[in-house]
Amino acid sequence: MNKRVYFLMTVSFVVGMVELLIGGILDLIAEDLNVSLGLAGMLITVFSLTFGIAAPVLLVLTAKMERKRLTLISLSVFLVGNIIAAISPVYSVLFVGRIISAISGSILIILCIVLAANIVEPKYRGRAIGVVSMGVSASLVLGVPIGLSLGNLFGWRAPFILIVILTVISMLGVHFFMERVPPRPVSSIKSQVQSLKNNKILFAHLTIFMMMSGHAVLYAYLTPFSQTTMGLEEHMISIVYLIFGIAAVCGGAFGGTMSDKFGSTRIIPIFIIIYAAMIFATSYSTAYLPLFMIVLALWGLMSWSVTPAMQTYLMAIDPETADMQISISNSALHFGIAFGSFIGGVTIDRSGVEINPFIGGLFVVIALATMSISLMQKEKQKEINSY
Repeated sequence: MNKRVYFLMTVSFVVGMVELLIGGILDLIAEDLNVSLGLAGMLITVFSLTFGIAAPVLLVLTAKMERKRLTLISLSVFLVGNIIAAISPVYSVLFVGRIISAISGSILIILCIVLAANIVEPKYRGRAIGVVSMGVSASLVLGVPIGLSLGNLFGWRAPFILIVILTVISMLGVHFFMERVPPRPVSSIKSQVQSLKNNKILFAHLTIFMMMSGHAVLYAYLTPFSQTTMGLEEHMISIVYLIFGIAAVCGGAFGGTMSDKFGSTRIIPIFIIIYAAMIFATSYSTAYLPLFMIVLALWGLMSWSVTPAMQTYLMAIDPETADMQISISNSALHFGIAFGSFIGGVTIDRSGVEINPFIGGLFVVIALATMSISLMQKEKQKEINSY
């Protein structure tokens, strides 16, 4: 497989840290900036919502730009956003920094996934997407626990300073080691919207949205959930994130490999069922820490196993609009994170964090229904069961 895929994985790793890092230090931000935990959680919502809106728009606006140059420009803006976050004196400034980071990060992730899928042979496409997904999930392994530790030791600004340093390193790597990559034709926003008239595609994107909504309802608030239900201290919460992250990294590779071997249409429903079961099970496993860790690991494995399989499925439905479908799927994914973190924050403020697993699990059950509808739709262009 093309070695550039692994470089793209490192860029996605840095961007993934910024989006998901907030979940581990929400309590520190809320206390320092004098806002509620739910309002602090909106920093995840605004990042993901901005990410989802900006991704397809920027993909069209930058369609004619050489990809290496575009990557460097995006990384520069990403750097500025995180510097603003690191020095922000009040919540509103941090909010703006998150928006800037999301706008630039959205095109970076799209570039990573689209390029990875197109620089490898078709038989390796699922694995290439899985490798890039591993970059984001690897940020859970190193990003969240390290960010949590840095936050507890030096304050919540320290993790953002780490992101600034890693972004500078990424920029140097792109400049010196990445080859120039010519742009590819990109469908217009109108064409992207019109593609959703195909129910097979529409319900597949709805599946991604519902899965990530269910995921974010609980994962965005995993720190307060662990503190409230089990009384875990800071060092144990870091271990919780580490276990989840290791499982998530394995999930990216596992999902891509299984998709290539058995076909995405066969494994996606199985993954979603296990996914839903594990989110529901978190509420019933908190009395026994080893059981909770097992449930957490299976949840982490499934959360990233589904992603490359779903993207492979979408690309197989209509290969001619593959780039477009990846763009829309990533928007659906981040809209899901935004919606789920919003619902999770509202749930915490009104009913308590103990309810979050039930709300999250319900969303994933709905995702299973939408995926079933997608699979039952007649394929208009080609048979995809072999993918």
